[in-house]
Amino acid sequence: MAREFGVGAVPGRWARSAVSLLRGTRAEEAATPLRRFPLPGDSSVELFVKDESVHPTGSLKHRFARSLLVDALERGRIDEGTPLFEATSGNLAVAEAYFATMLGLPYTAVIPERTAAAKAARIEEQGGRCHRVDPPLAVYEHAARLARESGGYHLDHLHTLAGAVDREGESDLAAEILRQCEQIDRPVPTWIVAGVGTGATSRSIGRHLRAHHTDTRLAVVDPEHSAYFAGWATDTPDYATGMPSRIDGIGRPRVEPPFDPDVVDLVIPVLDATTVAAMRHLHDITGWLAGPSSGATLFGALQLVARMREHGESGTVIALQADSGTPYADTFYNDTWVASRGWDLSHPTALLRYHADTGIWTLPQHS
Repeated sequence: MAREFGVGAVPGRWARSAVSLLRGTRAEEAATPLRRFPLPGDSSVELFVKDESVHPTGSLKHRFARSLLVDALERGRIDEGTPLFEATSGNLAVAEAYFATMLGLPYTAVIPERTAAAKAARIEEQGGRCHRVDPPLAVYEHAARLARESGGYHLDHLHTLAGAVDREGESDLAAEILRQCEQIDRPVPTWIVAGVGTGATSRSIGRHLRAHHTDTRLAVVDPEHSAYFAGWATDTPDYATGMPSRIDGIGRPRVEPPFDPDVVDLVIPVLDATTVAAMRHLHDITGWLAGPSSGATLFGALQLVARMREHGESGTVIALQADSGTPYADTFYNDTWVASRGWDLSHPTALLRYHADTGIWTLPQHS
């Protein structure tokens, strides 16, 4: 006999149909582009940017939102008409709202009271609604309570995403990158560089690389105030800074459960001003408009390119572009807003431009 729904029930006909629909969308989607970033000097080391912004919901989180819903459906947590709740205001909420609407399920993102109207609008455009609470950390408690009171389901990505990612197998992001490298007649990448927010992306990539015994190493970038660099470097799985990241999409005040330090080869701390300078540099060099986390991954990737050249190595580096820069036109691409944060972009901008012109990673010393 099936257990009571919502406590580990066997999925019924509607849930099985919903899983089939979601998996069908994944099968229909083309691989996201792998674009060559122009580097000065010889081509012994190449840099490619994996552009995840082309997903229907505009970000890397599109993959993980679908995985979360498939996982919950297969575990019997969601049935026809189940209201869904989540405590997040970013790209994940946008993608979850998209898939929930596709399934005809009501979706509510519980967000901090001060969340920008533009952020909330992106969720609402995908059919979701926003429930504002204060203080900001109360979003998790409120999402769980609203789910209980409505007979709904709290997606709770910080605690359920790890399991959902582990179920993806051959369909995950790393497999796609490796296939694309083969298609363009390149060896497996020497490095893949990703951001780290919940830790799901690095977990997915790193576990695939380990399981398939590739020679590719995984680096993750970490902004100021975030816990991942210190937690990884000191082997402290519960490390916490208690301070929020100022870079959308990456960085956390604590090491989150999905993060698996054992599959990460290197964590690169990147200053916030450097991150902003690098996202703008990406646009200046290529015309690609990317979000702030992509600035951090680009900077980390360029550091690795410089290191490889210094050691006479050859190979390929892949940097993830997690989302588009369009939602950040009034913030990270706005000089007045950037100045209000106290970020001075002059030094990292000079370094990036000098490297683009000369291939040299250090600025000359002036007397």
